[in-house]
Amino acid sequence: MPAVGEQAPDFELKNQDGKTVRLSDYRGKKVLLFAFPKAGTSGCTTQACGLRDQFPRIQAANTVVLGISPDTPEDLKKWQEDENLPYDLLSDPDHKVLEEWGVWGEKSMYGKTYMGVIRSHWIIDENGVVADAQVKVSPTESVERATKFLVG
Repeated sequence: MPAVGEQAPDFELKNQDGKTVRLSDYRGKKVLLFAFPKAGTSGCTTQACGLRDQFPRIQAANTVVLGISPDTPEDLKKWQEDENLPYDLLSDPDHKVLEEWGVWGEKSMYGKTYMGVIRSHWIIDENGVVADAQVKVSPTESVERATKFLVG
């Protein structure tokens, strides 16, 4: 897992439109990268729509938003359209990037354990260095902390 002050590992994933997106494509801008378990679920929608609602302020801080989950590009596209999300959603179906970033792990629900995405976000600076990392964060806290970090 990249720590604050470390270079963020570059990656290449397909977005909701099937286009290749690389983290390094955004050098010169800050990147708010958020990891979420599943498109269309309540917590993920709270997080994604909260970031949508703060998007003008985030964008004004020279920042792009990228979401990442194991969902297919098709599922991400449908969710993006349903919720009017103005940013790219990245598909990591084999969870290689999520594992590299340390947020694919054991979770539990209703007494059952399973592997899944640990909700998190990172802010990567203009030079590709991790400036902030929030792992295992609630949907509303993620939006509040990210916005506060970026715009005060």
